[in-house]
Amino acid sequence: MKLKSTNSFINEDFLLENKFSKILYFDFASKMPIIDYHNHLSPKAIYENKKFSNINSVWLDGDHYKWRVMRSLGFDESFITGDASNETKFNKWSEAVPLSSRNPIFHWTHLELKRYFNIDKILQPSSANEIYLETNRIIKKKSPVDLIIESNVKILCTTDDPIDDLKNHIQFSKNENKLKMLPTFRPDLIFNITSDKFLSYISSLSKKTNFSINSYESLIFSLSKRIDFFHDNGCRLSDHGFEYIYAQDYKKENIEKIFINKLSGISPTRKEALMYKSSILYDLCCLYAKKGWTQQFHLGAIRNNNSNLFNTIGPDVGCDSIGDFSQAQKMSSFFNKLNSNGLLTNTIVYNLNPSMNEVFASMIGNFSSSNISMHHGSAWWYLDQKDGIEKQINSLSSVGVISKFIGMVTDSRSFLSFPRHEYFRRIISNIFGNDIKKGLIPNDLDFYGKIIQDICFNNAEKSLKL
Repeated sequence: MKLKSTNSFINEDFLLENKFSKILYFDFASKMPIIDYHNHLSPKAIYENKKFSNINSVWLDGDHYKWRVMRSLGFDESFITGDASNETKFNKWSEAVPLSSRNPIFHWTHLELKRYFNIDKILQPSSANEIYLETNRIIKKKSPVDLIIESNVKILCTTDDPIDDLKNHIQFSKNENKLKMLPTFRPDLIFNITSDKFLSYISSLSKKTNFSINSYESLIFSLSKRIDFFHDNGCRLSDHGFEYIYAQDYKKENIEKIFINKLSGISPTRKEALMYKSSILYDLCCLYAKKGWTQQFHLGAIRNNNSNLFNTIGPDVGCDSIGDFSQAQKMSSFFNKLNSNGLLTNTIVYNLNPSMNEVFASMIGNFSSSNISMHHGSAWWYLDQKDGIEKQINSLSSVGVISKFIGMVTDSRSFLSFPRHEYFRRIISNIFGNDIKKGLIPNDLDFYGKIIQDICFNNAEKSLKL
């Protein structure tokens, strides 16, 4: 049993249900360049800009979205992250694709085949060999920057650890490029005070700053030096991936004691660890505010659920899921503390639990002002599919101001992921187009076309100051 071979559903009007939607997309949204202000692409791969060796290296290797689909279908791990040949892995993926219908992977797969390789066929076992040969023929002529430029990306922000030397960003900036690649400060490891690797990370940070870290105060000083370094090299964004915002009450003298104890080998209790996380998050956010950065919070994921796969393969392999954590009170307490002290900077909060959409959308309105831009970030991870995007847009429209929305990000490790911006732009054009058709908003295509252009590009350009 197989699908018809022609990929006729990814046509010119894909996701566009009426004439208003089509005008909004083709005359306004599709023309806008891209600021991809959050992704996980390799700065080293972008700077070195080597041509790809095969389709798997850019499409299957490292893409845990695809891995998760294949595991759900019962495929052996050897075909996913194991030692099977590239062609065998591609063939196994071709078996999974038609069975993933109604999963966003099905849409993304065929959008990517169409946009980068001009392939109109459905990927399935009967077409796998032909598509494998054709994609390999084309991709071997392409480099990472080629694909990014083809996608009309103007600015791309990577995700970088504080101890990164940023040499790839620095060298890339010296070249004459149509693309600007900027770092993002992501200090996840400094929060893991209960981890066995925490002390070695502190040692690495100390060496990087050439400053002895023997107290909590010296830790913050060292981090401030890294923030200075990132800022000098174009960074204007920080990012944090948490289950929830850390907002435990604490006293400074207790934090100092907790940190000194850890340096001497005494691990903190669960409550002490939360106090430490709350303290260092607040202190980092104060530093961001002084630099005028935008801070990002990706909230709500339960990570590394499958310990067997984590122990054999590592993190970020498709074993994370949506959490049901309490969010509102912690966000309110934390943002209010910063705001009360004049240290709340521009902020983006991303929500992974769809039941929390209105919670996040309403929270940002509490602290927005003429000086502070608060944003409900784009539908993220499990929610960056048609239903999730529509729900996020609708909730933000209902309890916030959709015209100030700063649009889509890929949040991806794949150089073929940029059609997700097209996917988003078609969806939001269709939402506005349907509202016009139903008489819910005026039939003023120029006005709403401008709003859509702002959402796709202009708002991010203005707010993030990249």
